[in-house]
Parts: sequence; structure tokens; C-alpha cells
Amino acid sequence: MYELTGKVKLVMEEQTFGSGFNKREFVVTTAEEKYPQDIKFETVKDKTSLLDGVSEGDEVTVSFDVRGREWKGNYYVNLNAWKIVAGSGSKGGSDEPPLDYYDNNAESEEEEDVPF
Repeated sequence: MYELTGKVKLVMEEQTFGSGFNKREFVVTTAEEKYPQDIKFETVKDKTSLLDGVSEGDEVTVSFDVRGREWKGNYYVNLNAWKIVAGSGSKGGSDEPPLDYYDNNAESEEEEDVPF
């Protein structure tokens, strides 16, 4: 588990693929470094609702896992958010991702539509 705190720069629309797999991406700008970084996260399946009520400019702490995979000889890394805390309120339920969060079948279905 990793955590990152920063300001929400962008919240994108939810994407649903032909397989039924859905995801929603957002960007957080870090503030603690000399050179702030824009970091893109994604939420998948039922975790897309974590972004309901999150607006650009909000200060958030994101709990996430690093996911990597190979597809057609290329390697991809995704930062999968499973908890978002904005201000003093929480947008996530538990401190651990649900067991079905890592359903490998969902990722392979997504790969058929998009290579990353």
C-alpha cells in the first residue's frame, strides 16, 4: 500500500468498455517536492464512485497500489486508487482493498479494448 497527498488537478469521465469493465482516472499534483509532479491514478469497478464529490482543487490523500503487466511485449504500470480522503472526511470504506479488486479477468478483458 502506498499513499500520496496533493491537490486534485483533473477528474476524468468514467469509461466503460465493451466487456463491461469500467474505470475512471484522475490526476493529483504533489506539493511536497521541489518540483511538483502530476500523478495519474485510476479507480476501477465499484471504486469509481470514490470520485463522486471530489472536485478539481481539492486537497486529497490517495491510498493506492502499483499494478504492472505486459501486453504484446510492452510493459505498463497503473496506480490503482482504492481509498481517497479529502480534508477530514473519507471517501473510502476500509483501509484494505477488497479481495475482488484484483480480478485478473477484468484486466484481461480491458486489454482487448485498450492496450494500457
